[in-house]
Amino acid sequence: MKPRECREPHERRRIVLTGGPGAGKTAVLELIRQYFCLHVRVLPEAAGVVFGGGFPREASEGGRRAAQRAIYYIQRELEAVLADADNTAIVLCDRGTVDGAAYWPGPESLWASVASTHEAELARYDAVIHLRTPPLDGGYNQQNPLRIESAVEAAAIDLRIAREWEGHPRRFVVEATPDFLAKGRRALSILREELPACCREHVVTPLEATT
Repeated sequence: MKPRECREPHERRRIVLTGGPGAGKTAVLELIRQYFCLHVRVLPEAAGVVFGGGFPREASEGGRRAAQRAIYYIQRELEAVLADADNTAIVLCDRGTVDGAAYWPGPESLWASVASTHEAELARYDAVIHLRTPPLDGGYNQQNPLRIESAVEAAAIDLRIAREWEGHPRRFVVEATPDFLAKGRRALSILREELPACCREHVVTPLEATT
């Protein structure tokens, strides 16, 4: 069953879905695409665009800095694509610019490298939903061909991401659970509360049963 169309005018908001490797973002985003109305627009992950498009994935600090700058600028441009999209209510970002700081090797900050500040980047987003990465014995997997991190490395990245976003005033944390469906339902419920009332009424029936 497809989402019903909402024709009410909207004030556009930008929301981030983030989390460490293996946190379940891909699965949650697919549920969002199925269950929410067309005024929730999902952006692709900038890192996937960069690395999936053949950008060298070098282990050197210089190579890592170059990759994170590329991801930062691609993220900004992806967000700009929908800045004037017709009556979009929610621009849902698969990670945000702030995530890059969790992968940045230094020695200077990512923000100095791209002529920005941490505060300015946090302020770009109206809300943040952080899916926590599960441990190896709690569901972590490496099935994504672009995922190179071990469970220990993924947990460390997840913690760094949490620290980068913790200053955001509307940050929601969804803990890992043995039952992924419970985690997915929690994430969907948070996002639904961020929707304008008219779009909330146009969520399809299967989501109604999960909240």
